[in-house]
Amino acid sequence: VTIISSRVCWQLVASSYLFTILSAITYTWCTFGGSFCGPNRIDHFFCDIFPVLKLVCSDTHTSEMVIFAFVTVNKVSTSVVILLSYISILRTVLRMCSAQSRARAFQTCSSHLTAVALFYGATFFMYLQPSSSHRSLDKVASIFYTIVT
Repeated sequence: VTIISSRVCWQLVASSYLFTILSAITYTWCTFGGSFCGPNRIDHFFCDIFPVLKLVCSDTHTSEMVIFAFVTVNKVSTSVVILLSYISILRTVLRMCSAQSRARAFQTCSSHLTAVALFYGATFFMYLQPSSSHRSLDKVASIFYTIVT
């Protein structure tokens, strides 16, 4: 209660949900809004955005740019929030008097930081590259951000 007010907390939650819903609607519209023809087999483990866009017969450039913009805003903003929180945690841990307490805190943070790095690294690789660059490595990256983390 002393760190953040209830009102600010609700505003953060509401804005997060609002952006998430807007993103989901936008991704769905951009992915499935075109006309499909030809093969109906997706060369992927699951129904991801870019493998589905490969099946669209109409021009997908606008959809890809909109998706890229939303992903960029989403990934960069959440990365900044995570980075700032880790800076705050690091400052707090470094102020601890006991070396044993610092070591335990770093052990706890390191596993979380590893999971975050794997997830964000894979999603940055998957969604922030030109559509012409998508290839078989996308399957490996999707395994990292869905199963490994």
